Amino acid sequence: MPNNAEIAKTTIDDFREIQEYMLLAKKENATETYAKLKKKYISLKALLNVLGVNLTDIDEIKE
Repeated sequence: MPNNAEIAKTTIDDFREIQEYMLLAKKENATETYAKLKKKYISLKALLNVLGVNLTDIDEIKE
């Protein structure tokens, strides 16, 4: 079973990837894609908050 550090690392990686896709979707005006990605973004952000990760430097979307 993974420990909190492993979970945090994986979640941070996923969070950064989702943000990249969100920025692309916004640039391309892909509103449905952006909305779907935002749901995942919110879930990952919530998990990172529970894990105590400071999102100040890694949250590019700020929603």
